[in-house]
Amino acid sequence: MKTVLTRDFLALILSVAVVGLGTGATLPLTALALTQAGYGTDVVGLLTAAQAGGGLLVVPLAGRIATRFGGRQVIVAAVLTVACATALMQFTANLAVWAVLRVLCGAALMLLFTIGEAWVNQLANDATRGRVVAIYATNFTLFQMAGPVLVSQIAGFDTWRFLLCGAIFLLALPALAAIRRASIRKTPLAHGEPHASGDWRRVLPRMPAIVIGTAFFALFDTLALSLLPLFAMAHGVSSGVAVLFASALLLGDTTLQFPIGWLADRLGRERVHAGAAVVVVALLPMLPWAIEHPWLCWPLLYVLGAAAGSIYTLSIVACGERFRGAALVSASSLVGASWSVASFGGPLIAGPLMRETGANALIAVLTASALAFLAAALWERRRSSRQSFPLSRQ
Repeated sequence: MKTVLTRDFLALILSVAVVGLGTGATLPLTALALTQAGYGTDVVGLLTAAQAGGGLLVVPLAGRIATRFGGRQVIVAAVLTVACATALMQFTANLAVWAVLRVLCGAALMLLFTIGEAWVNQLANDATRGRVVAIYATNFTLFQMAGPVLVSQIAGFDTWRFLLCGAIFLLALPALAAIRRASIRKTPLAHGEPHASGDWRRVLPRMPAIVIGTAFFALFDTLALSLLPLFAMAHGVSSGVAVLFASALLLGDTTLQFPIGWLADRLGRERVHAGAAVVVVALLPMLPWAIEHPWLCWPLLYVLGAAAGSIYTLSIVACGERFRGAALVSASSLVGASWSVASFGGPLIAGPLMRETGANALIAVLTASALAFLAAALWERRRSSRQSFPLSRQ
């Protein structure tokens, strides 16, 4: 059984990592294509929000869909949907059609990530949870990091660049074929128990920092891939270099997640979680100044990406620490909803603000969201010092 679980775990994280490559390429490529066509950051923000809106629409249905069709089948269907929707963007320049295609991508990706993250969290135990979740997150981010690099190489090939991005997603299918259906159907989202969704009204008050931490990183990730290159270009950076800013953030996220997960297992998740937020709040305001000094800008982006990524990773770890069974299902759904809301609303705010007040509005939006998480984490830590969080069990 242990060998089977290990094989399925490796197959799952590999398939999700390949999806990360496609996602990391598609978002900045869409932003770049819109900019080259003469559209502003407000339109880029709207198209980015459309994808997040698709994810938000499917969150309430994720458990039912996985229960009815099985985890592996749903993930395969999600991969195929994202691949086709991305490829179809090559054959039209109609913004309304692009918006519909991004909604489909968002819905499919939300199903894939919700099922994958819930299952990985169930595999881990409390002693190693930080490292196990970090491995999952690192593999995804490693491939996502390569996405902007790919865009920098194919951006000039107008006739097939979206086709290539769509084809990338199909590379996940061989890994998915190696997963046994039974393993996936044992995830919290797919066991089909009548109360699998739990009572979110009881779960939500016990996870404010988790929800806000997820929202912060969803906003950070979405804006880094879509609007950060435009921020860099507004400060005089060439388009070829600007798309690599997101890769620098993702490099830090990728290479330091496992050490940060190890540190959380040793020093305590809450302490490391709040510390990561302090680093983000300190570094973000420095970026507009550091961008003029490459020797400082690239290391700053690297550390910033690591700290921001660990806020999300440790939020997922916190779900596994606090909840079991039905409560874990509810927590996973709330995490998905938080991600979609932030990814949907963030670009709608940041895009127009950048257009009206300047590129530095991006930094202001991200800093405000990081401060909100830090405040929630500190409040939650003070509350936990007065009363412990008992684990929820079925």
